[in-house]
Amino acid sequence: RCLAIFQLGSALRLNRRSAEALPVLEASLALNRRYFDRHACLIAQSNLAGCLFDLWRDDEALPLYRESYAGLVAVSGVSSETILEGSSLASTLVNVQRFDEAKSFIRDELLPAARRSLGPDHDTTLRITMCQAEALMNNPESTRGG
Repeated sequence: RCLAIFQLGSALRLNRRSAEALPVLEASLALNRRYFDRHACLIAQSNLAGCLFDLWRDDEALPLYRESYAGLVAVSGVSSETILEGSSLASTLVNVQRFDEAKSFIRDELLPAARRSLGPDHDTTLRITMCQAEALMNNPESTRGG
């Protein structure tokens, strides 16, 4: 039953029906918290955060992404899964205009891990680099020429 609910929510989200997916993914997270291990809960939480992100509710997605990223790193270490989650966190930080935090997270933690684990030309590594550029470009406190 839990897996079916998770799959329904994921399918709705993939078909750009995020408003319909949201209550399904909230139910999925609640069920995962009750019946499954921490890793399954973090994945369900990440999916819910992604749905909120899709609905432009970045302020609500941000704490979920923070928790799921930190939890996945603690449970799984650095992996393609945690790097992808970190990429979502970085994008959300940029969207909520936390440019300094996004820049330091990408520069100090995420991008080195992506380059090491995935390689410099991997799609996810390149997306992280683009996110870094966006954080640098959009930061009103950044200055040119020194």
